[in-house]
Amino acid sequence: MARIDVNRSGEMEVFARVVTLGGFSPAARALKMTPSAVSKLVSRMEARLGARLINRSTRKLTLTAEGELFHERALRVLADLDEAESAVAASQTPRGRVRINSNVPFGLHHLLPLVPRFSALYPKVILDIVLSDTVVDLMDARTDLAIRVGPLRASQLMARKLGESPMAVVASPTYLARHGAPKTPRDLAAHNCIGFNFARHCDKWPFVDGGERLSLPVYGDATSGDGESSRQLALVGQGLARLAHFHVGGDIAAGRLVPVLETYNPGDVEEIHAVYVGHGGQLPSRVRALIDFLVAEVDLHTSAAAAI
Repeated sequence: MARIDVNRSGEMEVFARVVTLGGFSPAARALKMTPSAVSKLVSRMEARLGARLINRSTRKLTLTAEGELFHERALRVLADLDEAESAVAASQTPRGRVRINSNVPFGLHHLLPLVPRFSALYPKVILDIVLSDTVVDLMDARTDLAIRVGPLRASQLMARKLGESPMAVVASPTYLARHGAPKTPRDLAAHNCIGFNFARHCDKWPFVDGGERLSLPVYGDATSGDGESSRQLALVGQGLARLAHFHVGGDIAAGRLVPVLETYNPGDVEEIHAVYVGHGGQLPSRVRALIDFLVAEVDLHTSAAAAI
């Protein structure tokens, strides 16, 4: 168990984590302590202050009036400490290892092409890059930064938006020459559509027809577990795929894929965020440098796919 010095700022940090994360156990995991150690530390605080801060029950923790007052003041003190430390850290050259997790399409077409430019700016930062379409837990995977595509789930993570990208139904010229292009969304019933096979995905594609919003099921003889596999299947003429422009923009520009049913495109977009663990602005300078770099440099209107 990591040892935390029993001082007032340390106690405040533990107390704030308990309140923010909603319990002793999640706070203990975040602080690399045991739940009993966190509970005892809060009890010692209450004894020293002569006031109960938290009402404990088997289901949840609630703050007393004294606890709410102490939490508000503790956050203010911790924010001042973070600001003072950040001011010092900002003057230091970013250095060290940054572990970043990205889904495969964004990693291949946007992240990896930017690595040489980032390394030239920050030669003392080592990028530890993992490409996977599995959504990782940043704490469990010891990941500093993750790229998330699509709606963000409610969590304690911080996020910076990198951009958004419109969706399109695309197919290769070879496929269209063999099967023709669908004229209306309902024509998809006669076409081979490349779907996804992961549990949280529903193979219905949205369209707008004369002001009516449609959500049509699609079928085909091949599915994939990630967008890059779907792109490759579309490129070799397997069928139609619905993917974001950040993924296939280069293929469209080069004529390797052709958008279809654009008249019926509902205009939905995929949002791309960089998510990370942060508290009160506390973030290593090496991680902040990478986030700021990605916000400035990621251009979702162009794609490195043209060079692949």
